[in-house]
Amino acid sequence: MIRHTYLSLAGNMIIHLKESINQKTAEEMAVKTDSICLKKGSKFVLINSNKIKAIESEFESAVEESFNFESDTQLASRLYHSNTIQMEVAEKTIGGISQNTMVITGPCSVESRKQIESCADFVSGIGISVLRAGCFKPRTSPYTFQGMGLEGLKLLSEVREKYGLKIISEARDASHIDKVIEHVDIVQVGAKAMYDQGVLRKCGKAEKPILLKRSFGASLQEFIQAAEFILCGGNENVILCERGIRTFETKTRFTLDLCGVAYLKEHVNLPVFLDPSHAMGYAYGVADLTRACVAMGVDGLLIESHPYPKTALSDASQQLNFKEFKTLYDSIGAIATAVGRNIV
Repeated sequence: MIRHTYLSLAGNMIIHLKESINQKTAEEMAVKTDSICLKKGSKFVLINSNKIKAIESEFESAVEESFNFESDTQLASRLYHSNTIQMEVAEKTIGGISQNTMVITGPCSVESRKQIESCADFVSGIGISVLRAGCFKPRTSPYTFQGMGLEGLKLLSEVREKYGLKIISEARDASHIDKVIEHVDIVQVGAKAMYDQGVLRKCGKAEKPILLKRSFGASLQEFIQAAEFILCGGNENVILCERGIRTFETKTRFTLDLCGVAYLKEHVNLPVFLDPSHAMGYAYGVADLTRACVAMGVDGLLIESHPYPKTALSDASQQLNFKEFKTLYDSIGAIATAVGRNIV
């Protein structure tokens, strides 16, 4: 009988293999340990599930270092990478030591060429570099505007070239995720798609930043686990976006979970954005919520604006008109400075 000794595991583990370990050996270790194998720089990394409690000693000499975790928060954990991941978004740096807070705005939906050109002209005119607008809309009712689809993505591509902007737009489900990835600079995974593993796995293979919104019924752990699906696919450029959760309150659309944001900043190494528009659901409260978000020192804001909100085909009640947005935008610089941040 052959006896094996083991390198003991405590819960989940990330294992960095030595630079000398080749792909074949790394993949053999991954199979034996039921791990995901990633290439990070010049080294292979194994991400281990909590089903496996030990690694056979034959592999012990291949291990450079390892990290133990009590939950499935692994690649996103500050126990693994203590600083916020730094990434380039629209030629601006967020995360890391940048202290930048990025502002993104635009309408809920692309509605027409005239409407989106008006938005692009406004956004570029005040110095914002990223325009948001939805093309595939995950509406609650099947009888409401569902978005312009691929035609809308093509319009966004046109205004990007004309106005020198970067584009963020949402993937509703896996049926069109490839088209969204093809046309946009930042892929938004919406609250209703947070659990769609087809979308998450495609985003894990994309070489673009992914903005992942928290589902309104998701716990923080579930939110982070959705991010892990993308991270373990090889894409490290993941942004978490808090946009409000469903509580007992009925006077606002959702409840913006700033306590949850504090938790994410403390325990998770990914940049954090906030969306006060979807949380509040009504334009009158968006400015105050935004200022509270800035005071938390977050990495970015997603705010809806529209040339004529009352005529908007989706989420009309929460979108700011251009004058309202400009007044808000002008007010947040001093708050950002007070907490050591820069508005970009």
